[in-house]
Amino acid sequence: MKPVDAAVVRRAPALRGYLVHLGGLAVVSAVLIVAQASLLAAAIAPVVVSDAGLGQQSHVLLALAGVLAARVLIGWLGARAGVRASVKVRAELRSVLLAGALRRGPAWLANEKPGELAVAATSGLDALDGYVTRYLPQLVLATVLPVVLLARVAVADLTAATILAVTLPLIPVFMVLIGYSAQAKMQSQWVLLGRLSGHFLDIVEGLPTLRVFGRAKAQVEAVRRVTDRYRRETLATLRIAFLSALVLELLATLSVALVAVSIGLRLVQGHLDLATALLVLLLAPEIYLPLRAVGMAFHASADGLESATRAVSVAADADNVAAITGAGEPATMATTATAAGKPAEPPAVSLHHVQFTYPGRTVPALDDVSLTISPGEMLALTGRSGAGKSTLFSVLLGFVRPDVGDVEVGGHSVPGGDSVSDGDSVSRERPATAWVPQQPRLPGRTVAEVLRLGDPRAGDAQLRDALADVGADFVASLDDEVGSDGTRFSTGQRRRLALARALLHVRAGARLLLLDEPSEGLDPAAEAGVAELLEHLRGTATVLLVTHSTALARLADRRVELSPAGARPTAGPRAVVQA
Repeated sequence: MKPVDAAVVRRAPALRGYLVHLGGLAVVSAVLIVAQASLLAAAIAPVVVSDAGLGQQSHVLLALAGVLAARVLIGWLGARAGVRASVKVRAELRSVLLAGALRRGPAWLANEKPGELAVAATSGLDALDGYVTRYLPQLVLATVLPVVLLARVAVADLTAATILAVTLPLIPVFMVLIGYSAQAKMQSQWVLLGRLSGHFLDIVEGLPTLRVFGRAKAQVEAVRRVTDRYRRETLATLRIAFLSALVLELLATLSVALVAVSIGLRLVQGHLDLATALLVLLLAPEIYLPLRAVGMAFHASADGLESATRAVSVAADADNVAAITGAGEPATMATTATAAGKPAEPPAVSLHHVQFTYPGRTVPALDDVSLTISPGEMLALTGRSGAGKSTLFSVLLGFVRPDVGDVEVGGHSVPGGDSVSDGDSVSRERPATAWVPQQPRLPGRTVAEVLRLGDPRAGDAQLRDALADVGADFVASLDDEVGSDGTRFSTGQRRRLALARALLHVRAGARLLLLDEPSEGLDPAAEAGVAELLEHLRGTATVLLVTHSTALARLADRRVELSPAGARPTAGPRAVVQA
């Protein structure tokens, strides 16, 4: 693990400014330490050699008091800057991690462990506080102080400077050796923490199922096993940290002892004056101190640095994907309507010989699919489970990039891949898309927050109208809390909230509506309401509907059966002939 990761510094502008600030403080600290040692030697030597009183050294003592006060001020300024930099750096890296995850897109996120990402973004980056406020200041001091102090010792006593120059590199050498031995332990500890977090999250989310099958208590033992392994790995890492501190302290003590013995012998022989000897003895421990502090602070900050590296790697991978795909900027709400405030027209949709295979699989999810949907047409997509209906939606949304073939919406090519350049998988020119997935997610604290994902500018009256149109009479107030991802509502209720959100998006200007099993989990009355809503939207948007409901399929202008071998049109009750 690098002491300072250039990629982390590049992604966190606040860290660059902080390092420059630390460099200036380190130089001032070095000058003050030299001044302090010189003044102490100048004050003590005359008292010992010529029996001079301390009163005669009042001017030296006053200067020494000023130097000590200045060192305290420098320490306070450094601590204050460290706290501020830590807050800014953690915020910047959280933004980097989130932006990178969004650029990689839903297809990538589906294969990631949510527990590990959650730990990296929260407690992992919180641990970066020790790295910023403790480790980096000591690292900068360890870079500046030994050089300045060693130069001052060389001017005073070349023999002592030679001993210091020979023994000083031993400390970083042992730090590197210890770091290599500790790195595997730290990485193992990080993996176990992510596994523990992910396992606990899975248990919480699946608790109803576990209770039904009588396996809830059995998970306690599983969590206990993972926790015990994490405890052992943590203790092993701490053991290395404590032993490394002992080794570094022993090296520094022996090195200072060598300098002291040399000075003592030459002082007795009269080859060295007392003031010079005191100066060297006072500066020698200060030369080793920053290096020892770096070794001890590094272990305390390793978790935070691991999280920072993780955040940067996600962003870097996303940048590489974006560079390969050549994706543009994301669509915004402003792109959903044409100039002069006129509503956008429903787009045509076309897929030409599209093929896509999920990573790690040999059978294509989509195999040579060609399909054309006219502007404003409502098309029902049917087929057996696993035929690729949801995958086709992912292709249209840009969540995945076809291995072969072209996809166009409204005359514009749909980019995709593991993701694109800015969190949304659509180009700035293509029409905005409203989407109701098979398992809708409801990010937000209240019903109003969930619905305003469809139209951030919608007023309360518009939100209530959308809820009424989808039959969401179970919502008592827009301020009702939805729980974690809508857990306070049933599956059918979550689906109706997702329909209301999509309806708001269409009314805000989205002209492509993708519905994946919109009536699943709904009673006949609610399904009839969805059918009435689709009839009302006919011609307003191009609608692609995946459904096993015969009633909803009858509403479509055309039905297409999808199979792994391709899409073959079949005439439906409202089939139309395209030119």
